[in-house]
Amino acid sequence: MSKRHNDHQKINEVLASFVENNKLEKGLDSVNVANAWRELMGNGVNNYTSSIKLHKGTLYVALSSSVLREELAYGKDKIIAMINEELGKEVIKKVILR
Repeated sequence: MSKRHNDHQKINEVLASFVENNKLEKGLDSVNVANAWRELMGNGVNNYTSSIKLHKGTLYVALSSSVLREELAYGKDKIIAMINEELGKEVIKKVILR
């Protein structure tokens, strides 16, 4: 018979440790931010979104519509708050719309 270990950890703790030890958090944040953008902004905005990149706390979003870019520029603070709330942590500090 094998001896059972008494060191039980929850799966989320093991995954968090793995992510931290392998320095994967930045990559995961990038994917999560892009997914949050798509989910929160809806099809109307997503149809004009050509790329989403996260770099050092700044979210860069390329839009193919200058009119939409102007409209979204007025709501940058709201966009930051919505995405950070969706992710449950402060990942984005600034938004640049191109």
